[in-house]
Amino acid sequence: MYAQAKTKIGFCIYIDTVLQGPLPVERDERGNPVVYASMLEAQRIIAADTIERIRQFLENQRDFGDAMTVEEYIEEVDVMSDGSIWDKDDRRFGHDNW
Repeated sequence: MYAQAKTKIGFCIYIDTVLQGPLPVERDERGNPVVYASMLEAQRIIAADTIERIRQFLENQRDFGDAMTVEEYIEEVDVMSDGSIWDKDDRRFGHDNW
């Protein structure tokens, strides 16, 4: 899809940052982006995080605006054999470059 030596397609949760632009939000134990096998799996992670933020609001641990704002989104990526990914904008994220 985006790179020549891809091994599989996966899904990563991203967030837009001011200084670095779009970035995956999670890393695995090796420092590579966390990749989900399906869009639904990644959506469920975002939903669970949203539920947790709402719970924190209900327990007065977080303000309403912060609890209700969902900044994460999902990108389809090519997953390389070393665990690095290539996204639709031809950016590579691996353990060594983010």
